[in-house]
Amino acid sequence: MDILSFFPSNLIALWAVSFGFLAVLYWWKVTGRKRRHKRKQQQARRVLAKIQTLPGFGYKIAYLRKIDPFTFEELLLEGFESHGFRTIRNKRYTGDGGIDGQVIIGKDRYLIQAKRYGGHIALQHVQEFDKLLKRHNCRGLFCHTGKTGAGSKSVSLSSDRMEIISGQRLIDLLSPGSSFTIATAPQTMMRRTAATRGTNTIVEEADKETTDSMRVN
Repeated sequence: MDILSFFPSNLIALWAVSFGFLAVLYWWKVTGRKRRHKRKQQQARRVLAKIQTLPGFGYKIAYLRKIDPFTFEELLLEGFESHGFRTIRNKRYTGDGGIDGQVIIGKDRYLIQAKRYGGHIALQHVQEFDKLLKRHNCRGLFCHTGKTGAGSKSVSLSSDRMEIISGQRLIDLLSPGSSFTIATAPQTMMRRTAATRGTNTIVEEADKETTDSMRVN
């Protein structure tokens, strides 16, 4: 006897409709995420082209502070790719654990964190990113549109994993054909030595940086 004969035909039809609905819903969610990524990548390419037409640093950095945060993440990846680096994109924009993308430089894998600020960057964000890099045992780039205070500089300079990209370096990253480089391991060690020598001055300004920070994203 066919097992389906034990179930009413209307119940079987309901199951079929429910299964079909769930399948369509899953397909729409997966493809919708891909469509969103594609749309943000297209926006990032337009922003990258727009930046090249702006007259100076002030106009460019102000423009970057206003763009969509997910577009900013894609913009950074577009910038790295324009300099010949291979990038790795996340499958989603939220729930990424603080990782907004990855870039391969030489033999090293760098995690990227993208932040749009209007004022000083939050010292806590830099410290948390440094801890994240230690957990993943790799290097990282903290890219932002704000101001890097003394405390944040101290964390970056004393870290053998993290480098902050902001100001003119950020603009250079987003300017295809410009001279943009990432510090090598020996250069990182030199930075740590410099940070140790300047610790007393840096600590005095750390509290001011924390209270003055303004996070846009």
